Amino acid sequence: MPSGSERRRNGRILRLAAIAIGAVLILAFPAYAANPYMVTVGIGILHYAVLATGWNFVGGFTGYISLGHGALSGLGAYGTALLITVAGLPSFVALLVAAALVAVLAVPIGAAALRVRGASFVIVSIALVLILLLVFQSWASLTEGSRGLVVPRPFPDLRRGEHHLVFFYLFSGLLAAALAAWWLIDRSRFGLGLKAIREDEDKSEALGIPTFAYKLTAFVVSAAFTALGGGLYALWFGDLDPVFQFSVMAGSTMVLMALLGGVRHLFGPLLGAVVIGSGLEYGKLAFGDTPLHLVATGVLLGGVVLFMPEGVIPALFSLARRFGPRAASIREVTAEELEARDV
Repeated sequence: MPSGSERRRNGRILRLAAIAIGAVLILAFPAYAANPYMVTVGIGILHYAVLATGWNFVGGFTGYISLGHGALSGLGAYGTALLITVAGLPSFVALLVAAALVAVLAVPIGAAALRVRGASFVIVSIALVLILLLVFQSWASLTEGSRGLVVPRPFPDLRRGEHHLVFFYLFSGLLAAALAAWWLIDRSRFGLGLKAIREDEDKSEALGIPTFAYKLTAFVVSAAFTALGGGLYALWFGDLDPVFQFSVMAGSTMVLMALLGGVRHLFGPLLGAVVIGSGLEYGKLAFGDTPLHLVATGVLLGGVVLFMPEGVIPALFSLARRFGPRAASIREVTAEELEARDV
């Protein structure tokens, strides 16, 4: 039977191999897509994965459930578009500036919202979405309101298929950056403090953890990545409507994706985005403009909360541990190992 160190080493090798295989499959997807429409579906799934991973900086680490992250995505999208059309900034400079501005704006928003917990925080997050929806819909002289704001294409010389291909890889790069940031925080002292807040905020504060500062920092990082996802979507799609950008349903979808895969796992939101994103696209094709795909999303959310509250990935790990080989409670130690310990 392999020792504990060998099992851990084998586990790391398997995880790295799985990550490498997953990255190759994602990057090779456009080459094997059946048609250009499938590439756009892939972009949509990557967009969902970026937003769900961005949401997970708050939901996964602190346990605060925000249904208002659609507001941050919408601010990133409209901020990018307005910096291009009004301020005349280059497309990707506008994207970065808009994300930075949303991160700065997230400081006072988070300072107000994070003073409450539980259902109160959820209500505050929903109120933020509704307020911004009314503002951007009413301020038609700047945002074009429900007529839609057209965003200039960053690569006007590219054909449509090439345009989609470029943005597929741009979204892939943004997702990789978000996953890397989440992984680094998860293994840092800061991440340990956030997880302590998630488990018991009062005890964490009593132990000297600056809970409010930690929560606010996580919220700002989450806002930055969510805004980058929204801004990149604006550059790709090219047409913005406040009703779709500032939607409570958008925030609910992020929550569902993260919960489905597992909020405490690095790849939980990505798995949830693949499942939910594929389901939404199929629902739109199969049921047209009917709200049946939204009904299915709601039913799935209820099922996840009731039967898999930790998510799919933790449930699979638990199943593997239950039926897999078990390590002995007392392991035999050889004389060589004892000598190595004494040295």
